[in-house]
Amino acid sequence: MRLVASDIDGTILSLEGLISERTVRAFEACEAAGVAVVFVTGRPARWLTPLSEQLEHTGTVICSNGALVFDLATMAVVSSRAIARATVLEVLDTVRGLYPESVFAAETPAEFFMEPGFVEARREHELEHVRQGEIEDLVAADDVVKFMAKIEGHSAEDYFHAVAPHVSHLVSVTHSALDVTMLEMGPLGVNKAVTLAEYAHALGIPPQDVVAFGDMPNDVEMLTWAGEGYAMQSGHPRALAATTLHAPGIEDDGVAQVLERKLAEVRRAG
Repeated sequence: MRLVASDIDGTILSLEGLISERTVRAFEACEAAGVAVVFVTGRPARWLTPLSEQLEHTGTVICSNGALVFDLATMAVVSSRAIARATVLEVLDTVRGLYPESVFAAETPAEFFMEPGFVEARREHELEHVRQGEIEDLVAADDVVKFMAKIEGHSAEDYFHAVAPHVSHLVSVTHSALDVTMLEMGPLGVNKAVTLAEYAHALGIPPQDVVAFGDMPNDVEMLTWAGEGYAMQSGHPRALAATTLHAPGIEDDGVAQVLERKLAEVRRAG
């Protein structure tokens, strides 16, 4: 084990927005042992405060399902891949044709664009750098790193299976939200595993020395790429089906349990 790659929400961060002390200690122990740690999330760079405040992490974070790499030490974008504006509009028209009641939002490295109704009115105050309006008017450049479509009254799996065949030649499509039916679309061919593989390669670390953790469909590629990919027992059925390695659920500090065992193995081997 030379690199630990972990998802955030539902894997180490609870619904209450907390990372357990045991999990914090496990990551600290990894770094003390010389094991690199990188977080790989669907979150945008502007939503990384749990890492900086609770873990005091100052390293690299792979954001927006692999489309953006962010350095918490300098608070700067390291690299990004984007969806062309024309592609965003083509996908929007396609999804809207299938489900006219869909509402849309788009992330760029600097801003969040959303249509009215995408976020509940009572939560709008929680969002930073938000511009509201029609996506066609708001997206003016080829800099969208994550495009989202949201709908009410359908399951996430049904929405995904209905939409993905029509847009998967244009964008990467996945989903990860527990409480809303929302599709997350990124640049074609980009996912968590692609960017994690590039990051690991730059460190000279092969896949077999990577231990990864995740809980949702947007983690599947990462879990199958890593030498040891652990799906959280509390996770989505698709994540659990992607690997034979299952960590105890987040409520049982599953990531910490696995890391403690792996570190003990490293010490014994040493």
